[in-house]
Amino acid sequence: MTADATLTLCQADYAKPLHMQALLDLLDGYARDPMGGAEPLSDFAKANLPQALAARPFMFSVLAFDLTGLPVGLVNCVEGFSTFACQPLVNVHDVVVLASHRGQRVAEQMLALVTQLARVRGACKLTLEVLEGNMPAQKLYRRLGFENYQLDPAMGQAQFMQKWL
Repeated sequence: MTADATLTLCQADYAKPLHMQALLDLLDGYARDPMGGAEPLSDFAKANLPQALAARPFMFSVLAFDLTGLPVGLVNCVEGFSTFACQPLVNVHDVVVLASHRGQRVAEQMLALVTQLARVRGACKLTLEVLEGNMPAQKLYRRLGFENYQLDPAMGQAQFMQKWL
């Protein structure tokens, strides 16, 4: 656990009810935001996410609490594997900061803890995706050293794609 003058940061304990309630509340708020799809989490996700996360050792989350104990930030991460480097990598899957706490470097502090935890796991890099229209997040990520992914500039930058099953 780390703390600065205004925040307490920790790796979420998926077995701890306080942490899981914070995670679910923050994630639901993010899902309801236009940047998260503008739909609340399903009842299924709310009911099953705590156990599903706890069952997956390749998942970890970071939480931020303000001085009053209010959960104000969340980062969900998924450990993957780089075959080229033959090392783990960590994908930053969700970054959530309450609207009331944006612009206060909450995400920056959480991502610093994510970086520390990724290094402990032996990860060679962090990856993430960000919406084209989310300019504040893009500015933050670039300031923290993230760049668009490319191998050969002649081949262009990678694009994030999905296919629902």
